[in-house]
Formats: sequence, structure tokens, C-alpha cells
Amino acid sequence: DEGYYKRLITFVKDRPGHDRRYAINCDKIKNELDWSRQYDFEEGLDSTIKWYMNHQDWVDRVRSGEYKMWLEKNYKLR
Repeated sequence: DEGYYKRLITFVKDRPGHDRRYAINCDKIKNELDWSRQYDFEEGLDSTIKWYMNHQDWVDRVRSGEYKMWLEKNYKLR
């Protein structure tokens, strides 16, 4: 229920200044789920950029808003 989740959100004042970086510690997910990354950041970023460049038709459909029709068709009645 959407209302339930909205009640769980607590808005707080923003911290002064801007965060320069967030350091992620993957120990918990590695220990509890035996998960590890497949790519380092640079490889993942490079792969993502190449995917978008090789799928320009997909990018164009997203930009056109065509995906909204697909979402409505496939998820409206769920």
C-alpha cells in the first residue's frame, strides 16, 4: 500500500555543504549473500555508455515518451 510506505519516510534538513563522495562498503552483501561485483567502476561505466550508444533506437523511444504507453499497457491494471 503506497500510503503505508509514505508514512515511513521522514524528511530531514539537508546537511550544510555538498558531499564530495560516498564510500561504499560491500562487506555485508558479500558475507550475507556471497555477492561480488562483476566489473569495476570504470569497466561498468564504459560498458553502460557503449550499451546506450549501440541501442540508439531504445534511447529515442524513451526520449519520445513511447515507454509511457508500454508502462500503461503492461502495468496499469496491476
